[in-house]
Amino acid sequence: AENAARIVLVRLDEVRSFIPAALHEDCMVEQHDMRIAAKRLRYILEATEFCFGRAGGTARRRAKDLQDLLGELHDCDEMLPRVEHHLAELRSADASAVRDRAGDAADLDPALAARAPHRTAYRGLEVLAVYVEARRRLLFERFREFWQEQERAGTWERLQRAAERALEEARERREARERAARAA
Repeated sequence: AENAARIVLVRLDEVRSFIPAALHEDCMVEQHDMRIAAKRLRYILEATEFCFGRAGGTARRRAKDLQDLLGELHDCDEMLPRVEHHLAELRSADASAVRDRAGDAADLDPALAARAPHRTAYRGLEVLAVYVEARRRLLFERFREFWQEQERAGTWERLQRAAERALEEARERREARERAARAA
């Protein structure tokens, strides 16, 4: 319990260290790093939550919720640049194709662009980009609300107190053993 408490306190501090930065919408690195920290906290609690009573079980569930939410947010962060990159590649390929079709013309006929090979893909990719960006905003709002709710509920504070209590009890047991050994 003593070693578990030490590890839990380190992992909890790690999760909390990303606040307030992670609560800013554009701090994607901090949000991703916070997800990794939440995963570490969750994993140690899966093995040791019994040492911390109800606070351990609650914190484990909330760490999983936090990890899942930040994971979905990160998926959006990974998807949007891929969609935009693919769209840019299609535009470039179409610009090359349209230029090639123009041949030796003195100027470009707009009708050539209207018949670009990938023109129908643009709309779908643009709609996908809008969806991913909007979903990220929604997920970020949910993350910020979730974090604030856990702070109000005292989830992390109760876990910290339970871990500190386990350390204090271990210290008291050690001191009692030392006193008993000196008395003997």
